Amino acid sequence: MAPLMANVVQDEGSSSVTSSPLKTFSLMSLSPPSLSPYSPWLRELKSDERGLCLIHLLLNCANHVAAGSLDRANAFLEQIALLAAPDGDAMQRIASHFTEALARRALRLWPGLYHALDSTRAVVLPLAEAAAARRHFLDLCPFLRLSYIVSNQAIMEAMEGERVVHVVDLNASDPTQWISLLQGLRARPEGPPHLKITGVHEHKELLNHMAARLSDEAERLDIPFQFNAVVSRLDNLDVESLRVKTGEALAISTVLQLHSLLASNDGAGDPRQAQRTAPVSQLTLGDYLEKDHAANGYSPSTESALSSPFAPASSPARMESFLASLWGLSPKIMVVTEQESNHNAPALNERFVEALFYYAALFDCLDSTVPRQSVERLRVEKMLLGEEIKNIIACEGWERKERHEKLERWAQRMDMAGFGPLPLSYYGLLQARRLLQSFGCEGYKVKEENGCFLLCWQDRPLFSIAAWRCKRYD
Repeated sequence: MAPLMANVVQDEGSSSVTSSPLKTFSLMSLSPPSLSPYSPWLRELKSDERGLCLIHLLLNCANHVAAGSLDRANAFLEQIALLAAPDGDAMQRIASHFTEALARRALRLWPGLYHALDSTRAVVLPLAEAAAARRHFLDLCPFLRLSYIVSNQAIMEAMEGERVVHVVDLNASDPTQWISLLQGLRARPEGPPHLKITGVHEHKELLNHMAARLSDEAERLDIPFQFNAVVSRLDNLDVESLRVKTGEALAISTVLQLHSLLASNDGAGDPRQAQRTAPVSQLTLGDYLEKDHAANGYSPSTESALSSPFAPASSPARMESFLASLWGLSPKIMVVTEQESNHNAPALNERFVEALFYYAALFDCLDSTVPRQSVERLRVEKMLLGEEIKNIIACEGWERKERHEKLERWAQRMDMAGFGPLPLSYYGLLQARRLLQSFGCEGYKVKEENGCFLLCWQDRPLFSIAAWRCKRYD
């Protein structure tokens, strides 16, 4: 199927709204179009026309929620409900999750009402459901497997000739990556090293499961192995608990986790904080798509990334301190996988637009490869992607953990912490592309950029993988 973005952008980047029945609307008008379930044209909307209408309604609704105009926001929410569906096409599905996020954001303007309703539902997903959703994402999309295979290859290359290898996993929730590493180390010409893996996670049950799986695999492969479980949240981690010893060659791996340390108390007091960018309604959809394309080009410069209005003013001290503590452990390599998007802007409107197009691409790749009736797909969209969307849009302050930033920002942050880039190898790129060939979908791509890899859907980067080493080794 054609990607979602093709529904809203023509070849030259202009809006395709002029060729649809929606041209009778002023695309970014303040007054919502009058929709009714009995409107005959509503039932005749084609998928791309419905998608344009949903984007129009979502952007207007976000603007009113951000401005505190809840009567108007409510009107848009009612209209979106007529078109959105959690089991429909990709745009209908994503609209349903963004609608819920906007509704929860609006509710926060009445703290008493919000907390009364929030106390009746589970604030955190049950552990088993969250783990299942992540496992389904691993199986349905190749992004996590790509991260694992590239990270493992980089670690093996950095550890060539080492007899004692210590790997620290800062989000030890799945043994899949390290089972593959064990198998790779077993095949080393010089024989496998003594391997110690330290897993960090706040849930002891997951760590126990990982320890059992990895110990069984190491015994089967006859590899000397030790597992060190550290029950801790990342923001409370004491690096002394990692038990890094003299003589160990250290590798650190973090997959879609480091950004949570960027959480700070910004804007936590008042969700009606002043907007720092133009309201959504003052720009056309074409303007936003053009900005989105520019913000997600193939090779943006560091200067443009640092001057972007989507970038936060500075890194919280907590992140600087954490990276400094890791640098103090003298790792030979640190491999970081992160979402390749800017979801950490202070103003809601900026985050909303970035998130809308980022998650539209993720929902689109699922729509292209997984049947709509798939239970596993529904779980991924609701329990993983949907929860991320709610956190980005509905939360502020310490509660907002999904503070994704682009590779350029991470590069600057790592450099300030004393880490230098360690280019990923061409062999790692070949392995990643072989994996994509076996996945059997042409829409997925891996691009090399300045020694880092970008994992893409079509031409849109969605995740980045980068390796770093202490500058003292240079």
